[in-house]
Amino acid sequence: MDAVLLALAAVWGAATGLLIPRAAYRFAVEPEEPWRTACPAGHPLTGPARGWLGPARCAPCATHATPAAQAAPVPESPAPEPQASPAQEAPAPEPQAAPAPPPPVTTAPPAYAPGTLAPLVTVLVCVALAAATGARPELVGWLVLAPVAVLLAVVDRRVHRLPDVLTLPLAAAAVLLLGGAALLPGHAGSWTSGLLGGLVLGGFYLLLFLINPNGMGFGDVKLALALGVALGWYGWTVLFLGGFAGFLFGAAYGLALVLLRRAGRRTGIPFGPFMATGALTGVLLGALAG
Repeated sequence: MDAVLLALAAVWGAATGLLIPRAAYRFAVEPEEPWRTACPAGHPLTGPARGWLGPARCAPCATHATPAAQAAPVPESPAPEPQASPAQEAPAPEPQAAPAPPPPVTTAPPAYAPGTLAPLVTVLVCVALAAATGARPELVGWLVLAPVAVLLAVVDRRVHRLPDVLTLPLAAAAVLLLGGAALLPGHAGSWTSGLLGGLVLGGFYLLLFLINPNGMGFGDVKLALALGVALGWYGWTVLFLGGFAGFLFGAAYGLALVLLRRAGRRTGIPFGPFMATGALTGVLLGALAG
C-alpha cells in the first residue's frame, strides 16, 4: 500500500509540476504589467483555462522547432583545379553564378526562464509528503496545496512577487481541504488549531510588514495565512518550528550571498521560497509525529 501511495503521489507531482513552467512564465511580470499572453517566440498561448494550463512549450514551437544539430551540413570545399603552366595560355574563366545562400536554420525558441526545475521539485515534495503523512485524510490537502506553493515560490524567486490570485485562493483552499479532512476518521490534526495558526502567523507577518514595509512584502503576509493554517493543523509546536525554519533558511541564504559578495546587507531577497520550505519542513515533522 505504501508503494502504491508513493507512486500515486509521484504521478500527481509530475502531472501538476509539468504545468508550472507555463503558469510561472505568465505570472512572472512586474506588478504594473499584465499577465503574459504569448510565449517567448511570440505565439499566443492557447489551451485549457484560457491558455493557463499546458506544457512548457506551446504547440507551434514544439511542432516547428528542430535541433541545431540537424542543421544543413556545410558544403565541402571543391578540390583545387590544376594550374596552367606559364607556357600555356590559360582559358578565360567563365562567369559563375553567386552561390545560393544556405537554408535558414530553425532552432528552438528560448525556453521559459522560470520554473525549469519545478516538475522535479513538485514530484519530490509530493512524494515526501506522502511518505510522511501516509494514508491519512489530510494527505489530499497537502497534495493539492503543494503545486501551488511551488508555483508561488518560482514566481517570487523570479520577480519578487506573490500574486493575490494565488495566495488568497491558497489560503481558502487550505481552510476548506483541512476542514474536510477533519470530518473524516483517521486524521492527525485539528482544524481549529489550523485556523488559529493561520491567524497567528498571518498576524505576525503583518506586524513585521507594518514595522518595516521595505523588508517584508504584503504578499508574504497573505502567503503566511495559508502556511499558518497548514502548520497549525499539527499544533503550536509545529507552527513555531515551521515559521522559524523559514526565517532560518532565508537568513542562511542571505548570509551566503553576502559572503560570496553577490549581495549587500540591504539587498532584497525573495522570501516566499523560504517561507514555503520552512512550512514544508514543519508539516513533514508534524506528519511524522502524528
